[in-house]
Amino acid sequence: MPTFRYKAYNAAGSSVSGTIEADSERQALQQIKGKGLLPREVTEEGGAVAPAGSFSFRRGVSTDELSLFTRRLATLVASSVPLFEAMGSLCEQEEGGLLRQGLVRIKERIAEGASLSRALAAEPDIFGESYVSMVAAGEAGGALDAVLERLADFLEEQEQVRSKVVSALIYPILMVFVGGGVMMFLLTVVIPRIVTIFEDSKASLPLITVIVLKVSHFLQGYWWIPTALVVASVPLYRNAMKRDDLRLKRDTLLLRLPLAGGMVQRLILSRFARVLGLLLTSGVPIMKALDITGEVLVNRVYRSCLRGVMEDVAQGGSLSGSLKKSSLFPPLLVHLTGVGEKSGNLEEMLVKAGIAYEREFSARLTRLMGLMEPLMVLGMGVAVGIIVIAVLLPIFELNQLIK
Repeated sequence: MPTFRYKAYNAAGSSVSGTIEADSERQALQQIKGKGLLPREVTEEGGAVAPAGSFSFRRGVSTDELSLFTRRLATLVASSVPLFEAMGSLCEQEEGGLLRQGLVRIKERIAEGASLSRALAAEPDIFGESYVSMVAAGEAGGALDAVLERLADFLEEQEQVRSKVVSALIYPILMVFVGGGVMMFLLTVVIPRIVTIFEDSKASLPLITVIVLKVSHFLQGYWWIPTALVVASVPLYRNAMKRDDLRLKRDTLLLRLPLAGGMVQRLILSRFARVLGLLLTSGVPIMKALDITGEVLVNRVYRSCLRGVMEDVAQGGSLSGSLKKSSLFPPLLVHLTGVGEKSGNLEEMLVKAGIAYEREFSARLTRLMGLMEPLMVLGMGVAVGIIVIAVLLPIFELNQLIK
């Protein structure tokens, strides 16, 4: 049976470590959590470090489906409808798919006496640990309907941000495909038909024409090479991103990009502040809230930094003081966090900071898209213009020779 080394936090927030025997990493995590510990790192002896779980508000269903379900459930709970009846009503409203199948099983568990959080936790493909933790905190605090309402609001807002990003990317992607298609058509169909005019002439061709002809000949004979590279790049990228060191390099590069880096940082900060504020508002303890927030953040640079913040907080440091030690967290967020800690409304200040960074992200995205559209049109025009010039220059020279 494999042996796993682990690092975790106990109920007092202190860091502990040890070894445990289990058949798999998942069993090891379950045993560690069964001891009342919050796992931070789990390593198989002789293996690589594995994250202590994957947390997400959304798993196997769309955000729209999950937010709608959460909103409906909040309405039913606020109306004092028993959970079993509420689940039965929600099952009937779902037409099918993964969510309905999960709700049927959840309904059966509730009928057997399980709490809502435990019933949801048994469906990890639909409900992430962050979602379950907030529901459990809401049940313990007697404010399940309010927690579900906040969850629904958050999911809807995250879907709006995702829709903005997707909508902003549609135009550039479309331009790339259209521009690439036009260039391929010109180089593989148009250029070869007028090459014969140049071949019959013994006059020397301009350098730009020679380059375009060589590119055209290459694409005609070896078109499969760029095609294979494009097709193979997707699985190669996915396999490469399975390595933590490469993902860390990619995330570091994203933060350093001239224009997009600032946008990515604002989006990460917005998600960090809003998720952490939402978890704390729902009654989740700060150490568990930080752990969940760290896993929700997909950027490895921020995730690694947040582990250091957790260690500082576990040793008795303040959250604002821990954030201030890293340049990844700007002074505004640190200041708002400090004000929230002093005034006792940390959750509210974190949510406000998240909203502020989300607005900054939206403003930067709008400006970037406004700049990118004319630049892409200009780039496409320049590329087509080069081909046109490469074709016309030798034709003009031939006309001069005829005269």
